[in-house]
Amino acid sequence: MLSCLLPLTPLAAVASTVLQGRVVAVHDGDTLTVLDRYRREYRIRLHLIDAPEKNQDYGSRSKQSLSQLVYKRDVSIEVTTVDRYHRLVGKVLWGGYDINLEQVARGMAWVYRRYGKDERYLAAEAAARRARLGLWAKARPVPPWEFRKDERDDGPWYDPRQWFRR
Repeated sequence: MLSCLLPLTPLAAVASTVLQGRVVAVHDGDTLTVLDRYRREYRIRLHLIDAPEKNQDYGSRSKQSLSQLVYKRDVSIEVTTVDRYHRLVGKVLWGGYDINLEQVARGMAWVYRRYGKDERYLAAEAAARRARLGLWAKARPVPPWEFRKDERDDGPWYDPRQWFRR
């Protein structure tokens, strides 16, 4: 029913939606695909966190951690919004656990402060940092938003304005 509503429903209505389904793919440490009972696929971006990119330090470990937590499991997603890539953004819940928070607690993701300042997430990140868990084992891990910016700044092939300059 959710896919029928998305194109016609305001974001406020989508934000109050709970989607249930089975995780059929984990793309990285903060993105997965869920198949609902009607066999419709939804790409889900985990709310409030940002995990390392695939080609970044701890990117594959972060993906592996999320896979261990939810792959081939039935989950609930408390949808908060739809992002610019048309992914549903929400909190993933399984067995009473907040999976987004668990990724942060394991040191597999940063709290994405741009989108919220949930004290539980900030405390989990601080604890993981103190314990040097996951990505915090490095002295100065590069946040994914800085890594993406550096990747875009690497040359003219990343800047469309420069594609036609000679």
